[in-house]
Amino acid sequence: MIDPRRLRILRAVADHRTVTAAAAALYLTPSAVSQQLAALEQETGHALLTRSGRGVRLTAAGEILLGHAHEVLAQLERAEAELAAYAGGAAGEVTVAAFATGIAEVLAPAIARLALERPGIRLRVRDAEGDQSLPLLLDGAADLALAVEYRGGPGADDARLSVLPLYAEPFDAVLPSGHPLADLPAVSLADLADSDWVGQYPGNPCHDVTLLACELAGFQPRLVHSSDDFRAVTALVGAGAGVALVPRSALRGMDLKEVQVRPVTGPAATRRVFAATRRGAETHPLIAPVLAALVRESERLPAH
Repeated sequence: MIDPRRLRILRAVADHRTVTAAAAALYLTPSAVSQQLAALEQETGHALLTRSGRGVRLTAAGEILLGHAHEVLAQLERAEAELAAYAGGAAGEVTVAAFATGIAEVLAPAIARLALERPGIRLRVRDAEGDQSLPLLLDGAADLALAVEYRGGPGADDARLSVLPLYAEPFDAVLPSGHPLADLPAVSLADLADSDWVGQYPGNPCHDVTLLACELAGFQPRLVHSSDDFRAVTALVGAGAGVALVPRSALRGMDLKEVQVRPVTGPAATRRVFAATRRGAETHPLIAPVLAALVRESERLPAH
């Protein structure tokens, strides 16, 4: 009989590609992970992992078992949800991993709404960049993720996740006040091809959005300055260090005296925001109301 706890370990190793990283994500020692994997191989009668450079990869048998692991673990999530519903499930804590502007736009208002409608549900928020919340969710460090689509990220058909689209928002061009295009009502990205750029670090989903939009406009942006803080990005633009693309929601409430913000014509720079749970957990009586509150708050956002 296969121990489902070992299936979680197998999935973590598949996600993180090394035993050490998987152990850190699961709050186990590497030796404990290795022992559990060895026991799983003994249970199945197959080698499940093989060395690959400095990491490991799944064998063909390991890939077969991983596909079943997704289904088994999703079914266990559903079982927990149904048992919680049977027991009442009116009170408890839900940990949400979310990025900063997503917190401000929909999560904080959802918390306020739930405090009135479902006071038994306590939300614990973990601030995480848009590409970090899904690993926290899959590793069990969060119950729900508020995330953005990004290159290389899990797709909507990922067997590990249940995904709920919330909203999409455009990126605006942020220019120094003295920029030659600052007086135009809108800016074409192609006209900024020769500019220095201020952007996010590689790995940040907004970095990917900027690169993709510029590629569609026919050029590679010359990224001279990097920061994951939108206030810092805007301050650098205001100092004349370059131009930038910034999500519209991130500009709300900012001091914009030294910059000009313009909508972008041509290829759209857009980020798509969604909520995700581990597959099977979306019906949990503590998680489902949080998802519903996030949907309602996203519907109240101003039209972009």
